[in-house]
Amino acid sequence: MVSLVVSQVRLAKVLVDGGSALDIIFASTLESMGYDMTSLVPSDQAFYVIIPRAGSTPVGRATLSVTFGTRDNFHTEYVNFEVTEFETSYYAILGRPSLAKFMAIPNDTYLLLKMPAPKGVLSVYGDL
Repeated sequence: MVSLVVSQVRLAKVLVDGGSALDIIFASTLESMGYDMTSLVPSDQAFYVIIPRAGSTPVGRATLSVTFGTRDNFHTEYVNFEVTEFETSYYAILGRPSLAKFMAIPNDTYLLLKMPAPKGVLSVYGDL
């Protein structure tokens, strides 16, 4: 679990899941961020395994800027999120597409995520 900035809003509980093929943000998170839900791009592709024994169809897709780091050293990319209505204890889930886009290398043992940034390697420490 890491803290990062999504569309200029700091989200403290974001799960980085290197086994997930999706980047997911929850509708309740977007609403609390003040995002206009009518601007979502329609999505009809169902996904499975997130909710046991059930599929879920996203309400849409949103492209949002995601920033890791601080003012001194940061890395920003635009991420295509699937927007879902179910709830978890996280605000968003970043999967393999985001890790590839950021060229990030996760180390699960040390709860550490490393990626290139303008001023050298950016180390993002996770929290249990």
